[in-house]
Amino acid sequence: MSVNSQRFTDRLAQLIALPSVSCTSPELDMSNRAVIDRLASWLEPLGFAIEIMDIQGGKANLIATLGSGPGGLVLAGHTDTVPCNPERWEQDPFTLREHQNRFYGLGATDMKGFFPVIMAALDALDGSLHKLQQPLIVVATADEESSMSGARALAAAGRPKARFAVIGEPTGLKPIRLHKGIMMEAVRIEGLAGHSSNPQLGHNALESMQQVLSELLNFRTELQAKHRNPGFTVDVPTLNLGYIHGGDNPNRICGHCEMHFDLRPLPGMDINELHGLIDQRLQPIGEANHTPITLQRLIGGIDAFEEAANSPLVLAAERLCKHNAESVAFATEAPFLQKLGMQTVVMGPGSIDQAHQPNEYMATNQVEPAVNILQGLITELCF
Repeated sequence: MSVNSQRFTDRLAQLIALPSVSCTSPELDMSNRAVIDRLASWLEPLGFAIEIMDIQGGKANLIATLGSGPGGLVLAGHTDTVPCNPERWEQDPFTLREHQNRFYGLGATDMKGFFPVIMAALDALDGSLHKLQQPLIVVATADEESSMSGARALAAAGRPKARFAVIGEPTGLKPIRLHKGIMMEAVRIEGLAGHSSNPQLGHNALESMQQVLSELLNFRTELQAKHRNPGFTVDVPTLNLGYIHGGDNPNRICGHCEMHFDLRPLPGMDINELHGLIDQRLQPIGEANHTPITLQRLIGGIDAFEEAANSPLVLAAERLCKHNAESVAFATEAPFLQKLGMQTVVMGPGSIDQAHQPNEYMATNQVEPAVNILQGLITELCF
């Protein structure tokens, strides 16, 4: 099909112009409600039933449904973006710029650009949308880039219900049926400060942390020896030590130390079990050194995701995309939708390499193929 480029550009420009930064830092965090309302204003005139699900903090999800039936297709995406540094951009991040066959703007590829693609596919099917045999559901979520509160709210509500779901994260239009999970954890050690000239006056939290680091690296080695999945480029679970701070002066026994790490499990590894195993291994260190240790989740964990290679949705996506299904290392909302009973794939225009970068862009030559793929899926799964 031929996409109406002006209409697509106008829609993408409208979404980029609506800031919806999601961040764990309250001073940077924003509501996504304006984006949700704009999407609703586009879908309601096409006959979609609009439901806006309010979430704490002024955030919201959108569930827009056309048609009814026991099956159907969900097209899902998140409406938030990461924060940005405008001084590092060559243009205003909130003003769409089309230049050298690229659409530049915050969220152009991750992932506001997916929603105008959905709308263009609906434009192409406009004359036949009333003939749907199964429901078509457009879902837009909040806070994917931080807490995933939007996807968690959907899971808690047990909605939406359909047979298939496509999450339009930027994958270069390759279907993704596997990704790792993620846990972000903080280790906090309470020591007892004192004058460094006499170690007997205190309990050094940094010395305990040295043992914690060794224990975590040993745990990583054990996990990697036990778990392997050749479907991933990095085919083992990873554990990264990312942040550490302790003490306040060289001549004081360190009274407190804190370290943050992430662990990315493979499909089949349970994040709650992993958290418990780590805690069991660290507590004896604290007890032996009189330095209590607390292991705390920095974010709610995100499970690893795997859709069967022979599922009808994966096979349909491979046929339409002309690519075999692959894996990615980053986490998405896929496990939340899959747990609602839907066959799920991650697939959308743009490249993850451009996400979270200054001068984020989506190549214009991704648009028409993406629209054709969605039109094909809607036709095959809903008519």
